[in-house]
Amino acid sequence: MTSPWIAVRALDDRTHAIVRRRAIFDAQKWDPQVGDTSTVAPYPLVISRDAWTEVSGMAEALARETAAAEAELVARPELHRRLGLPWAVRRALRQAAVTGATSGAARIVRFDFHFTRHGWRISEANSDVPGGLNEAAGLPPLMLPYYAGTAPVGDPVSAYAAAIAAAVPRGGVVTLVHATAYSDDQQMMVYLARRLETAGVSTHLASPLHVRWRGQEAWLDAAWWRGRLDAVVRFFPADWLAGLARSTSWPHFYAGGRTALSNPATAILTQTKRLPLVWDALRTPMPTWRRLLPETCDPRHAAWAGSDEWIVKPALGRIGEGVAMAGLVDRKEMQRIARSVHWWPGSWVAQRRFETLPVEAGGQPRFPCLGVYTIDGRVAGAYARLSPTPLVDARAMDAALLAA
Repeated sequence: MTSPWIAVRALDDRTHAIVRRRAIFDAQKWDPQVGDTSTVAPYPLVISRDAWTEVSGMAEALARETAAAEAELVARPELHRRLGLPWAVRRALRQAAVTGATSGAARIVRFDFHFTRHGWRISEANSDVPGGLNEAAGLPPLMLPYYAGTAPVGDPVSAYAAAIAAAVPRGGVVTLVHATAYSDDQQMMVYLARRLETAGVSTHLASPLHVRWRGQEAWLDAAWWRGRLDAVVRFFPADWLAGLARSTSWPHFYAGGRTALSNPATAILTQTKRLPLVWDALRTPMPTWRRLLPETCDPRHAAWAGSDEWIVKPALGRIGEGVAMAGLVDRKEMQRIARSVHWWPGSWVAQRRFETLPVEAGGQPRFPCLGVYTIDGRVAGAYARLSPTPLVDARAMDAALLAA
């Protein structure tokens, strides 16, 4: 199996410091370090052009299947419990089945690809609130001058901003809703807001608590601005919405709203990692998903404890949190996960473990994860991460993705 990756030299320490500083100020990369580890890689991840063409085709096929599966699942509430969704979320989704899902626009998904001995595999789809946009768009231009013969594979933020701008009138007002206590969430929203302003869209960064639904329309009710919104960009997980006060009318993020959402909260139907457990009950064929996703099942149907053949992960987990992978997660954490799986198995999933092939980066083996974005079904770029182990979590380095 020919590797899709092309080994490159690392930047010298002085040049890396310059790139890292520019990432902080130009790309709003405000979290460039976790503990003692820099999370801005001193080298890009370079993919062959043929491999990028191959991955792009698979991502667009996955996007088509994901959109079709979501549309069917909105009308199939009898399947929602099997997806591991909280009760309040299932109630909001039942309303969507009756009144219709809230309007969607500029639908963005990120599919996480890994190259293995058996070719490409995916670990999941981030179809609810995919992150990493400022790194994906901001790091490649900073690395490009130092690596002759390479080129970026796309700019997902420009593509996303253009899709949002196309969904609202010129000078329209858009709020970018996020968990304001998290700087890594806010940095991406600031980066996107600047692109939207350049495209002629008026933007406001806000908490979901600032959004009110009047009838079927979203309004911003904040100290700095009050008024009707033309669209809402949501970077606040759909399952977290259920923790908001009922006075916010948060179920409108799922159902009955006419204000365009990117993404509507019904995206949680394909965000959950228990999606494969309902494939056989769907009319929607999922051939690309079935080919690329490792065998997935309820943890009660897999002998995963102590096994290096299976991993378990939370159905609604993010950034590698709560993943049990033998040999890579300490004993105390494995015990905590085992207890949770025992008591709440319907909130977890078991997945057949695959072996990601490492790439030599800076003289060391690193395990790459390639997050490919699609916007309205078309590939727009990618988010690259490099981990010292096959478990890609918050400690992985962000890397510019370039093609050669």
